[in-house]
Amino acid sequence: MNTGLRITVFAAALAATFGATYGVGGAVSPISPEPKSGTHSGSECHVSAGHEEKAAGHHEAKDGGHEAEPPGGLEISRGGYTLDLKTPRVEAGKKTHLRFAVVRDGTGRKVTAYEREHGKDLHLIVASRDLTVYRHLHAMRAADGTWSTPVNLPEAGGYRVFADFKPQGGEALTLGADLAASGSYEPGELPEHSTTAKVDGYEVKLRGALPPGKAGELTLTVAKDGKPVRNLQPYLGAYGHLVALRSGDLAYLHVHPNGEPGDGKTRPGPEVSFTATAPSVGAYRLFLDFQHEGKVRTAAFTVHAGDAVDEAEKPSQARPAEGGTGHAH
Repeated sequence: MNTGLRITVFAAALAATFGATYGVGGAVSPISPEPKSGTHSGSECHVSAGHEEKAAGHHEAKDGGHEAEPPGGLEISRGGYTLDLKTPRVEAGKKTHLRFAVVRDGTGRKVTAYEREHGKDLHLIVASRDLTVYRHLHAMRAADGTWSTPVNLPEAGGYRVFADFKPQGGEALTLGADLAASGSYEPGELPEHSTTAKVDGYEVKLRGALPPGKAGELTLTVAKDGKPVRNLQPYLGAYGHLVALRSGDLAYLHVHPNGEPGDGKTRPGPEVSFTATAPSVGAYRLFLDFQHEGKVRTAAFTVHAGDAVDEAEKPSQARPAEGGTGHAH
């Protein structure tokens, strides 16, 4: 692997080739890479209380059959809307403001009316294409519809920006655009398969399965200092949020937890469960955001659709976590 590969201001052209996912919460203990073969393709999926709104990326065709929908996050334009990334290039290791807008096709007008989902009008994810860097950012919208948020990406290379939102009166969408971070660049490898992640003294274990083409349940159990955490705090209206990105093309799969705080049956830990459908076989990187003692942390896992995951599986050797936090408010 060549070190010192230089990405300069024209590196946006390389963003489709290289990408990265950034560990959130200052803390996911990254898992050593394990190359895995397989074809990768993605689909958007929103899951709430165990009911999928979009599953397996299919819709009815005119002839009564099914045709594949474009995967979530792989398109910059969809459903009459376009993600206008006004900051396509940043400098690695330097804090800057990422600016963007969602515009209506045809008119070019910026969208200013959204339907709030899980406490926010829009959820912004920035991920490196090698899935070693992940950020869940909370951008602010100006009156004219322009969004902005501070960001500091630790590594040079190609990134993908995902805007997950629902325009007022429209359907939920996830649009994606390429972002390049200039600097000396060495592409990383996908962290190897793991069902245990450690972050800030917490240990999160994953069990269940991510079956391709059909719904499966994933359960994550949070412990601190060897003891189950039974008092997780709501974060954006839930005890946990899970984002999955498919290795290769970074197809975006956003799932919501089964149940919610205050529904009379969902406990605040130690378990948080999700129902999700993977659009295809292949490797996926999962990022769980959870809040405890007033701080949001992120645990990351690598799983393979079609393979069962077992919480008793021996965790892989972790490498030191990257500096910085994965959330910005």
